[in-house]
Amino acid sequence: MTGMINANVICVRQGDSFTFNIEVRDTCKAVNLTGAELVMQARDENNQLMWTLNGVDVDVANGKMAILLTPLHTNMQVGDYSTDIQLKTADGSVHTLWPADVNQIGTLRITPQVTVTPV
Repeated sequence: MTGMINANVICVRQGDSFTFNIEVRDTCKAVNLTGAELVMQARDENNQLMWTLNGVDVDVANGKMAILLTPLHTNMQVGDYSTDIQLKTADGSVHTLWPADVNQIGTLRITPQVTVTPV
């Protein structure tokens, strides 16, 4: 529930949940995402894969999907991880949706948590 996202940083407290919705449009018209797959990965400074997360359907006929980060995904060492969000469409094409700037690498920033629950 808590977190924030901007041009190239997703910031979440360690062990928290964070949901963000993605809406795909083409010239202000919703894109039908039936059969599409939304994928997010996090990698450490050595490019080691930490996890892969598939998005969930919200209203795919109207271009809406979501990424649901859970404590399973955010209970990592405090720090910055490389990330992006890609859309794989039913026709096999791949589009990096976030970060939108092709010159940027996305960052998943895990910030310290005071209240720690054992997992």
